[in-house]
Amino acid sequence: MTTQVGFILKVLFASAALSILIKYGGPYLSIPATPALVLIVVFLPTLIMAVTFWQRSRQYRQLD
Repeated sequence: MTTQVGFILKVLFASAALSILIKYGGPYLSIPATPALVLIVVFLPTLIMAVTFWQRSRQYRQLD
């Protein structure tokens, strides 16, 4: 039970830190708003998760 609570607290802390970083540090970044950049920002997390799950499924299949 304590490991689950610890994990949830870590995720909440990381989320809050990232949120504060984006809110106060974001305006200092000079990133152009281009359609290509928007597509990269939107689809990159999904692509990373898809590759991660694909690799894990290959690892579990090799264990069987």
